[in-house]
Amino acid sequence: MTLAPDIPLQPGQVLARGVCRHLLDYDFVCVEEFVPEPGKRVDVMALGPKGEIWVIECKSCRADFRADAKWEGYLDWCDRYFWAVDESFPTELLPQETGLIIADAYDAEIVRMGPEAKLPAARRTALTRRFARHAARRLGQLRDPAS
Repeated sequence: MTLAPDIPLQPGQVLARGVCRHLLDYDFVCVEEFVPEPGKRVDVMALGPKGEIWVIECKSCRADFRADAKWEGYLDWCDRYFWAVDESFPTELLPQETGLIIADAYDAEIVRMGPEAKLPAARRTALTRRFARHAARRLGQLRDPAS
């Protein structure tokens, strides 16, 4: 599995791929490695058909999770927050008040829905615009890498 023929995917990217594929079943579109504000980078931000915004952080191992001290700062940037891990991850480490997705490179399953905490309207509007512009910029770079 690679991004390009000679660049292998990292474990978190493998999880993100499965998550993004699965969320299409819910009519969500996703952007990986999205920056909602300077200093923050979420693994997956998903935009739903009704404008709902979910953040999914992909953790490939216990050490990866323990090293993440910034995840609570992402709660202000979504309506629902999830962890995505593989089936061998010790899920008892994850906070019970967050969502849980079990994923692999090909698909995923929402095991526990994250609680809803609706974004303020102004933040949702600004974030949706940033999401759309970011996605369009990525598509443009794919089509014309020199741009």
